[in-house]
Amino acid sequence: MEIKSFKFLIFCAITFVVLFLMNFIGNSRPDRIETALMQGFAGIVGLTIGMFIYNKSKNDKSGPQHFD
Repeated sequence: MEIKSFKFLIFCAITFVVLFLMNFIGNSRPDRIETALMQGFAGIVGLTIGMFIYNKSKNDKSGPQHFD
């Protein structure tokens, strides 16, 4: 999956919605919207970094491609 693809943007949106709702619904503190937004954006950042590393290793010819 390429980082600049439409499929990745859909996956990011789904990840954000799931993380946001998990943190918003399960939190009873007064700052729950801010923490839910931060958790959602942190999930997208983590997903993007992971996909960047995965795509970099996929295009690298010097090391092992995919290991079981």
